[in-house]
Amino acid sequence: MDTENKIQQELIAKFSYLDGKVKVQRARRIFVEVEQEKFFEVFEYLIKTSGFLHLCTITGMDEGVNFGVIYHLSGKGGVVVNIKTFVSRENPVLKTITPYFPGAEIYERELMDLLGFEIDTLPPGSRYPLPDEWPHDEFPLRKDWKPQDKK
Repeated sequence: MDTENKIQQELIAKFSYLDGKVKVQRARRIFVEVEQEKFFEVFEYLIKTSGFLHLCTITGMDEGVNFGVIYHLSGKGGVVVNIKTFVSRENPVLKTITPYFPGAEIYERELMDLLGFEIDTLPPGSRYPLPDEWPHDEFPLRKDWKPQDKK
């Protein structure tokens, strides 16, 4: 786990606010928690400097008061860095990462359809994964969502 510990120390040295927020969970798995306003600073550093050039997926979670979003990036040697940020439930807006990873569009559309996010600067496109006739104000992965009675 020398590589993982080296990356952890590198992140903390570069971004002092990450002290206590970077954890090596196990071999090849690093978890980072970062405030939304600092997200792109850490994200770009990992891509441009640390060689995390592949987006594996984006995970959105309803955590009650806020939403959590985890960006899973992989690099050389199979190391995956999971960058978690938090978004206000009242204003769930994220900036798109498609300029870095064009394939992120499908994951960002999932956040829109399933959790009700707004993805700033994401070009218009079709819904995913919900069908076009799905109500635009129903988000099935929110904890408070209740299916409408279809009788």
